[in-house]
Amino acid sequence: MTREPTILAMGGGGFTMEPDNPALDDFALSLTEVREPRVLFLPTASGDPTAQIQTFQNRYGGRACRAEYLSLFRLHGSTRTLRERLAGQDLIYVGGGSMRNLLAIWRAHELDELLTEAWQRGTVLCGLSAGAMCWFEGGITKSAGPPEPITGLGQLPGSLTVHADGEPERLPAWLAAVRSGDLPGGWAADDGVGLVYRGTELERIVSSRPAATALRCDAVGGELVRRRVQPELLEVQRRREMPDDVREMRETLRRRRR
Repeated sequence: MTREPTILAMGGGGFTMEPDNPALDDFALSLTEVREPRVLFLPTASGDPTAQIQTFQNRYGGRACRAEYLSLFRLHGSTRTLRERLAGQDLIYVGGGSMRNLLAIWRAHELDELLTEAWQRGTVLCGLSAGAMCWFEGGITKSAGPPEPITGLGQLPGSLTVHADGEPERLPAWLAAVRSGDLPGGWAADDGVGLVYRGTELERIVSSRPAATALRCDAVGGELVRRRVQPELLEVQRRREMPDDVREMRETLRRRRR
């Protein structure tokens, strides 16, 4: 792969929050620039729940991609290493939940290092909520109840707080942390808003919802400087149907397995 390292960080939305709006999920697929991309879902932050995995499969299963998931809570009996599971993926999609638990479990399996390697070689990283904040220097988590600052992996500069409109109690905690220097300046993203980074530079801001916005905030001389940005509204794309030859091949494989 020759893609520049790419991350799509979503404040909220996608298949877990917008069952009738596939705009962000289709946009994530388009970032791979591959006809039939390989997509790997990591539901770690929520404890690998069956319902979330099924929702992912419902959204991506019939699209022109090869979708699978990786459960770190159910590795018993697996014959492939985590490095092998990540190898060759075009898109790695990280679900929401507890950022504190997410990072702890990733580090226990050294998956944080493997994900950084995948990003550097061109695999698109995508996530919402905790799965978006984890790539930044820090964010605001509610893993322990009240919103509080947390340190991220630091692939991307600055901080990110999510659900700015859906969970407004996060925003004051983030602004206070930026003002005090506990977190660097960064972005507050509404549900439905996606920040697209090429390398470590913000390239564009998109949204699946007309009224959603993104807020940039930095501390300058002890004061907060804010700038609200109206994202580019995504259109719901014509569904990327599975090519006939791929459908026939998969049906043949299913018959052989039976």
